[in-house]
Amino acid sequence: MKIKDELSYDHQSGKIIHKKTHDYTPELNRAKVLRETIGEEQKGSDKKLVGTIPLALIGEWIKEAGIEWSDTDAVQEVMKRKILSGEFDQFRVWKGKY
Repeated sequence: MKIKDELSYDHQSGKIIHKKTHDYTPELNRAKVLRETIGEEQKGSDKKLVGTIPLALIGEWIKEAGIEWSDTDAVQEVMKRKILSGEFDQFRVWKGKY
């Protein structure tokens, strides 16, 4: 959830800086509830809910990787790499490998 949006001008570089501040607490709580309610039910299922990732965070990952939203294969690869890295483990619902 976006909580702050700031625009400023850097006189030295002549660029406009757009700073967005997000609070991911609601998404972390949602992932925790999903883990507790459906986490065990997914053991024998063919389809699994791996995680719940905020769109703003996915956008940052895509920008960081230097890819476009339209490159769906690359976006999926970046998301898989990030979610399996352990750094974003709190957003995961299912803890298995895929």
